Amino acid sequence: MTAKALRHLLGRAGFWLLVIVIAAYTLFPFYWALNSSFKSEQEIMEPASYLPRNPTLVNYQGVFQNDEFIRALGNSAVVSATTVLLALVVGSFAAYALGRLRFRGRTAMLYAVLSMTMFPQISVLSGLFSIVRDLGVFGSQLSLIISYPIFTLPFTVWVLTSFFRGLPKEIEQAALVDGATTFQTFRMILLPLTAPALVTTGLLAFIAAWNEYLFALTFTMTNPSARTVPVAIALFSGRIAREEPIAEVMAAAMVVTLPLLALVLIFQNRIVAGLTAGAVKG
Repeated sequence: MTAKALRHLLGRAGFWLLVIVIAAYTLFPFYWALNSSFKSEQEIMEPASYLPRNPTLVNYQGVFQNDEFIRALGNSAVVSATTVLLALVVGSFAAYALGRLRFRGRTAMLYAVLSMTMFPQISVLSGLFSIVRDLGVFGSQLSLIISYPIFTLPFTVWVLTSFFRGLPKEIEQAALVDGATTFQTFRMILLPLTAPALVTTGLLAFIAAWNEYLFALTFTMTNPSARTVPVAIALFSGRIAREEPIAEVMAAAMVVTLPLLALVLIFQNRIVAGLTAGAVKG
């Protein structure tokens, strides 16, 4: 074997070793939660094992028999879907203006949007609490739908703006020459071309809204029927006093996470297909 071939072989080995280390580091918490979800509460308290000694589905049965958890799943789905819809509708208009139109202060506004993505949630919680209370929606799903765009909308606008900027100007100019109005050009020409970006940002906004905990805990503390999944899981109670249902919490986490992972894979395939189709048509 030559020195060049040896260096190539060592490089490939180092690359795959790095991939394995990163994959193990990122997937181990998920594996451990899955492993714990098939253990009994008694086995959870025993010395740790990498495989359940007596696998059981009793934790999943307990989760699906929990009416509060099922209701929280529905609440999360409604709040997250509505949040995504608002973020995409409002964000696409804002991104079009910031990405395609020329007006004074556009760059400053764009960086203001970027800075909003960096604010910690706790810094706006007190002011948002007063707004939600004054609007009379405290303790309802509407309080979450109103508050979640604070962190989903700036991200959506920032990402979509870069996509609108990347579209060729000739497409928009051709539509205007053919007699289309600005809104028709936006709705019928530019918006379909940004479909991959809409799917990507919508998916990320959905995940952020689905996993949000601080606002959901604060704004639904007086109304358990409006709680979302993260709050419902955090407030799981044991069958007896002072019991910590760790295995049942892990099972609930799996029930919440696995559909989300499937959703990510489905949308990723569509993103790749959309990007490929756009490249061929371009």
